[in-house]
Amino acid sequence: MTAIDLLLKRNAELGDAVTGDRSSPRPSQHVAILTCMDARIRVFQLLGLIEGESHILRNAGGVVTDDTIRSLSLSQRKLGTREVMIIQHTDCGLNSVTDEGFKDELEADTGLRPTWAVEAFRDVEASVRTSCRRLQQSPFLPHRDMVRGFVYDVHTGRLSEVPQAAE
Repeated sequence: MTAIDLLLKRNAELGDAVTGDRSSPRPSQHVAILTCMDARIRVFQLLGLIEGESHILRNAGGVVTDDTIRSLSLSQRKLGTREVMIIQHTDCGLNSVTDEGFKDELEADTGLRPTWAVEAFRDVEASVRTSCRRLQQSPFLPHRDMVRGFVYDVHTGRLSEVPQAAE
């Protein structure tokens, strides 16, 4: 059985038993959370979230990209979010690659070089600051004053807030 087949089987078994408010796409806590796609980050458990409380965006590294800004623009302007929580983490896979190195691999394998940034980083706190700054400077987001960044320690399960550099 493939992983997708297993997930479909689970969905058929759960059906309407899945809890949570399905009446509105608007998050009740008016918060959007951006984090990494790393499977060790169990967003709902680590924040005590209940379904329907927040928008969850995930990508490699939990970094702010053009697509993140697109999603957050819709989240804020059409669905009522006002706060953004960025969560990156220790032992991230983006620490083990470089932008140019990964692009070289893709080009060698496919004959095509991607135009998008990999967003690899060595310093997770600096990466969080960069992502926060990108949101705080985006003209597409009406609520830029409530952007906060954190590092999740995958070994302890604790979040540490990353202080923003003075302008």
